[in-house]
Amino acid sequence: MIVANKKIKLTPLNQIHKDLNAKLISFAGWEMPVQYTGVIDEHLAVRKSAGLFDVSHMGEIEVSGPKATDAVQDMTTNDASKLKDGEAQYTLLCYPDGGVVDDVLLYKFSNTKYMFCVNAANTEKDYIWIKEHVGHNVAVRNLSDFFGQIAIQGPLSQPILQNACNLDLSLIRYYHFKEGNIADANAIISRTGYTGEDGFEIYAPWDKTANIWHELMERGSKFGIKPVGLGARDTLRLEMGFPLYGNELNDATTPLEAGIDRFVKLNKRYFIGIDALKKQAQMGINKRIVGFEMIGAGIPRSHYKIFDKARLVGEITSGTLSPSLGKAIGMGYVNREFSSVGTELDIEIRGKKIPARIVKIPFYTRTVAQAAVNPS
Repeated sequence: MIVANKKIKLTPLNQIHKDLNAKLISFAGWEMPVQYTGVIDEHLAVRKSAGLFDVSHMGEIEVSGPKATDAVQDMTTNDASKLKDGEAQYTLLCYPDGGVVDDVLLYKFSNTKYMFCVNAANTEKDYIWIKEHVGHNVAVRNLSDFFGQIAIQGPLSQPILQNACNLDLSLIRYYHFKEGNIADANAIISRTGYTGEDGFEIYAPWDKTANIWHELMERGSKFGIKPVGLGARDTLRLEMGFPLYGNELNDATTPLEAGIDRFVKLNKRYFIGIDALKKQAQMGINKRIVGFEMIGAGIPRSHYKIFDKARLVGEITSGTLSPSLGKAIGMGYVNREFSSVGTELDIEIRGKKIPARIVKIPFYTRTVAQAAVNPS
């Protein structure tokens, strides 16, 4: 990890972003590219061909030792005991009251070795949290300074990466991973992503990450690959209804309220927060995450208020103009009684109440996108 000053950290690809004239911003303590050629252009490249993302700001935390499986199982909401070697799992770390510490990817290398991929803004917090809750005979290492991370996403990701990789990528199924070699660098190659498209996330030594980036951009040039910034990463995940920590998830929101209860196994013997979440499941939630489609003109943004006539009933967490669908969409929390699909509510945008309708999440599927482009 390179530190530009006491506050801003640089990824191993920082100079590459500057050479590409990317617009750089401060994000979670890192200098990151928000866009290169434009959010819409980059977004559509991922949907149609492939995009390359620098996600080296994400954190990696290893948990190892004779009791590693027990430790991971007691910390996470999903059922880690179901994982086989070479499998990954989306899961959450929760506080005793059910609030979310972080949503994470968990990788199983063996019964004695696991790795968490955590959100950039939460890396240090998660590391401390995990260390405090693993118990005896378990070692915890923050590997975030060792790994750089690149994501290649889009329907043409596999043929591009295959040309630079020694593994048969067709044998890596969704949410599985293998250790292989890319551009003469050892790497963890995971068939996962945050876009709703096929793709891979690549963990490689910090000083080898730039070589991998250059190799994939060269191999992908004939396929139309583009570098993609945080702006399009956000619109892509929002079209899929994927939560973002700090927006849809935080310490005051539970996974049940966030609509990701399928990743919460309340039949487990124990995990931190299980009692609170069992109680909430029995009593019922008071608020629920929903998806919105604007009826009137306007784009919903985080923290905009949601009304039923004059009554305040919720708040927007994320919103954008969907590049794939050509319409304004958003997510937010509303009181449970207003959460049914088809319900019409108002979003307050610049002092005016603009009508919107609750719709199913995800907003984007290939069928929906084709209908938006070619309406009957």
